[in-house]
Amino acid sequence: MSTTSSPPTHRSSQLRKDEINNRWVIVSPTRSDRPADHHKKPNNNSNNNKTSTPSSSTPTCPFCAGNEHQTAPEIFRIPIGSISCWKIRDEGEGEGDSGLGFHDVVIEVPRHGVGLKDLNGREIGEVVLAYKRRILEVEKVGSLKYVQVFKNYGASAGASLSHSHSQMISLPIVPTNAVVHLKAMKEYFDRNKKCILCEPPSKELVVDESAHFISIVPFAASFAFEIWIIPKDHSSHFHHIDEEKAVDLGSLLKLMLRKMSKQLNDPPYNFMIHTAPLQLSKTEQPCSHWYLQLVPQLAVFGGFELGSGCYINSVFPEDAAKALREVIVD
Repeated sequence: MSTTSSPPTHRSSQLRKDEINNRWVIVSPTRSDRPADHHKKPNNNSNNNKTSTPSSSTPTCPFCAGNEHQTAPEIFRIPIGSISCWKIRDEGEGEGDSGLGFHDVVIEVPRHGVGLKDLNGREIGEVVLAYKRRILEVEKVGSLKYVQVFKNYGASAGASLSHSHSQMISLPIVPTNAVVHLKAMKEYFDRNKKCILCEPPSKELVVDESAHFISIVPFAASFAFEIWIIPKDHSSHFHHIDEEKAVDLGSLLKLMLRKMSKQLNDPPYNFMIHTAPLQLSKTEQPCSHWYLQLVPQLAVFGGFELGSGCYINSVFPEDAAKALREVIVD
């Protein structure tokens, strides 16, 4: 990231430009408490991805092992060819050339009550590789142009079932946000002759890093405690990730989920993988850089945000990054 910053000496509101989403953000801590106070807020999330005692199967849950007949048709399972002892299942429906695309549900674990943050880095890496496998299949359908990978954790974040899962929607169009990302990145590249996400971020915004990825709170974060996990090496398409990097991403994502859970009392959250359209020109490849966005759901949008498209963040990104850096997890 090219924008540098240092923590201000006083906490008056600031107007910051999000260069990647091409929008303005008002950082206004006066609208909320101190960053540490978010930890004290009770979690009213009645439908999260955990239960008090993990169980091998719940009769009413279609995603539990043994209830496979209750789901949409299976696309594949991991390990490939396994009968009952599967680890990950991809199930979904939709149409390719003649329809609106595909909707896949990736069931991340066979057991009820086990969340993504409970898995180890290699196991999360296997989920990442399941996304990759499906995108490579979808890429062969010529009419489909974009695949959105996302996860909703908790009822207030959009999850309708508590069993740990994520989703993929393949579309015959490039959605507006992806168009905005690509255009903004290209404009930055044309001005500066370098990729905006290849530039090292300000140290005050870094939460942690691994061999291949760095996690930051972006300078103009739209949401309190928002985290981006960015590949250190330039890469336009998420589905070009290899096994080593998938496991590395899994380990850092696990760390971020556990830090966020401890700091914010296991909040509902969404994560989205922002990647380039499936068909990308050679001139767009140097400026397009994929990343994973992790957003805890801590506030409700009002008329100003919905009407203006300008977000209000109640926690300075530098303060959020510092708080997350200091969280110690087992």
